[in-house]
Amino acid sequence: MSTRDGQSYWRRYRSVPIVYRIGAAFILGSIVGLVVGQPATVLQPLGDIFVRLLSMIVIPIVVFTLLMGIRRISPAQLGRIGGQVIALYAVMSAIAVFIGLGVANLVNPGTGLTLAEDVEFEPEETPDFVEVLVGIVPENPIGAMAEGDVLATIFFVIVFGLALLYLEESSDDETVQAGIESIFNIVEAGTEALFKLVWGIMEYGVIGVFALMAAVFGEAGADAIASFVILIAALTVAILLHIGIVYLGGLIMVLTRQSPVAFLAGSKDAIVTALSIRSSSGTLPVTMSNADENLRIDESVYGFSLPLGATINMDGTAMYQGVVAIFAANLVGVQLSIVEQVTVVLIAVLASIGAGGVPGTGLIMLTLVLTQLGLPLEVVGFVAGVDPILDRLRTMTNVTGDLAVTTVVAHWNDAIDFTGGSWADPTQGLEVGGDTAAGGD
Repeated sequence: MSTRDGQSYWRRYRSVPIVYRIGAAFILGSIVGLVVGQPATVLQPLGDIFVRLLSMIVIPIVVFTLLMGIRRISPAQLGRIGGQVIALYAVMSAIAVFIGLGVANLVNPGTGLTLAEDVEFEPEETPDFVEVLVGIVPENPIGAMAEGDVLATIFFVIVFGLALLYLEESSDDETVQAGIESIFNIVEAGTEALFKLVWGIMEYGVIGVFALMAAVFGEAGADAIASFVILIAALTVAILLHIGIVYLGGLIMVLTRQSPVAFLAGSKDAIVTALSIRSSSGTLPVTMSNADENLRIDESVYGFSLPLGATINMDGTAMYQGVVAIFAANLVGVQLSIVEQVTVVLIAVLASIGAGGVPGTGLIMLTLVLTQLGLPLEVVGFVAGVDPILDRLRTMTNVTGDLAVTTVVAHWNDAIDFTGGSWADPTQGLEVGGDTAAGGD
């Protein structure tokens, strides 16, 4: 085969989205494990490399993406509307994780499935809640980073980032201003470099996921299939509960006293687009169009809340962390304590501030959660194969939450017209939606 032919095959391979390649690797690896059996566990080291690569970028991802996320929230925007939006986003994400944990505790995904024999796990003694709270504040930030203490690192980065923003707004010293700008420029460059690194790791992830799945199915056999079906079902149930009870029931019916049907009609295009392209940021033009034309929200609210939500509001992704944390614990035969489950909530909510711009957001945030809990990162490889399915559900939830929160904040600030658009006639949202969705595609 000539070099030109090799380059052509490589381009064709690369033209297939990475999520589908990883999904194919998941299926092929599973088949190999089922057919070959125990000898397939020899591939485990290739999967271990993928896990180590993920572990390698945990702390850099926290530091750089959180600082970039904080930079987007300027102090000038943190007024009445900004405070309401951010507070609601944080509360909704916390509720989402609790729902995910609740469903997962009832369903217990991962029970009966075990990791390869050479994957060792020694559970640490569970700290009490006060110890966890005190431990969030690091004695030595650099030491916390070196030890992989995610919560302590997140706390320091947020405090340091807010201090930089405050100093940038309050100082008249040109040298200080230039220094702060240089710091953020370095962070921006570092974030872009991390994006490239994550891309490379995910490219290798095709091999890593293949090896991990071959090893786990070679060890566990066909019994492992049911565990993944239960995992998908658990997340689906949790998402339906969150959208139905929290968004439609709590935010729309209770806080705005409006029709959930009208809200869904006005939001339909954004929801469908999110399911199709699996990107909150990519869906943003359609989301803003729905907010303006169908839901009749003033631009002074949605112009701030929706771009911010596409970055920091990750309800579906946060919920996913809770479900998979239980899945991971069941894989190693341990039960997460209440304190550890509350830790999952804290990490998921705090990490969502900067995770929105990272490729493979769900998997990266999952790496943070598993690292903090001391659970094996091999689980990331396991769920990566079914992530294309889970990612669509997560993104749909995120976008629906963006619009629901924006509707509530607009209502609180008299910046929405409930007499027009889909509120007055839900079929208008459907009619407008056809044109909008076509334009979005």
